[in-house]
Amino acid sequence: MRFAPPAAALALALVMSASAGVAEERMPDPRAQALVAEGRAALAVGDTQGAIDAFEAALVVDPAFNAIYLDLAQAARADGLQGKAIKYYREAQERDPDNFAAISGEGEALVEKGAVERARENLVELEERCGSTCAETIELAATIERGPPVMTAEAKPVEEVSAN
Repeated sequence: MRFAPPAAALALALVMSASAGVAEERMPDPRAQALVAEGRAALAVGDTQGAIDAFEAALVVDPAFNAIYLDLAQAARADGLQGKAIKYYREAQERDPDNFAAISGEGEALVEKGAVERARENLVELEERCGSTCAETIELAATIERGPPVMTAEAKPVEEVSAN
């Protein structure tokens, strides 16, 4: 019985320190932030492969920097790799289920692939969790309204046909 009050006090102190540690916002590694900035600059000028390289390097430097997955997804979409972008958006959602930008981005990538019904499921989820006036909800609704991009083939004239 002599040890019960000190043990209870120690347990309370451990619980308080553990919850304070969880509540702290984790700051990303400055090197990773610099690489992300470099990648965003490359993406802005149309260098998607340079952007992807910078974002992947940032992920190696700081694997817990979750925002990188959204940047990687954006670069993949710009490169026409919607399936890869969807994978990155889903990774971001697994790490942070309340990441509305990831839910919206996945929906937009699904529309670009032609999976409009699946994108509507993302829209319903956003409306339930974020509301109909949320920026991500409005953006995804507009993308669904526009529909998937129309693919066209350009016909090139055949100059000469030769027999084998």
